[in-house]
Amino acid sequence: MRLYTYFRSSAAYRVRVALNLKGLAWEAVPVHLLRGGGEHHQPDYLALNPNGLVPALDDDGLLLTQSLAIIEYLDETHPEPALLPGDAAARARIRAIAQTIACDIHPINNLRVLRYLTRELGATEAQKTAWYRHWTELGLAAVESMLTNDTRTGVFCHGDSPTLADCCLVPQVFNARRFACDLSAMPTLLRIVERCEAMEAFRLAAPEHQSDAE
Repeated sequence: MRLYTYFRSSAAYRVRVALNLKGLAWEAVPVHLLRGGGEHHQPDYLALNPNGLVPALDDDGLLLTQSLAIIEYLDETHPEPALLPGDAAARARIRAIAQTIACDIHPINNLRVLRYLTRELGATEAQKTAWYRHWTELGLAAVESMLTNDTRTGVFCHGDSPTLADCCLVPQVFNARRFACDLSAMPTLLRIVERCEAMEAFRLAAPEHQSDAE
């Protein structure tokens, strides 16, 4: 497997965690999102992934895009350990937590949106940071409530083994810390992240341990 990745991309980070949790062998193919105007905009990469985003996963010639779709593919083709365990209700809850992060928080705070705010709309760096913090803190507060007010929360987001939800949570908190978001009112979320970060699968997936880290 070859993963087209960028060390600080939270979407790619999710997939790196999932690959590691599954114990799969994979090769990182760095795609720098800043160098030379962004390597993801180059024709050779767009030929692989027309939306020009990371990650993309090449599984023996099968090219997959979109982090959640990739992780669910990995879970279906390599069922153990399960990242979507349990019955339909359990899987729905795990997906809801994951999608709150990947679909509600991340899309309005990723690199291309932040660049548009400053380059096209004339936002200052302070305004850009305020935008990021507002939406991230609002979204993570919702995740905290989902975790705190449900007895199915365990050592991890759902039960006592990491799931798709944890694959999404840890990268988002990493980025929230980069932007100095206020997470002080989110003890359950932070407890889970701390437990995840103690695991080798999460540690080796972290941005600072990637070959393209700066």
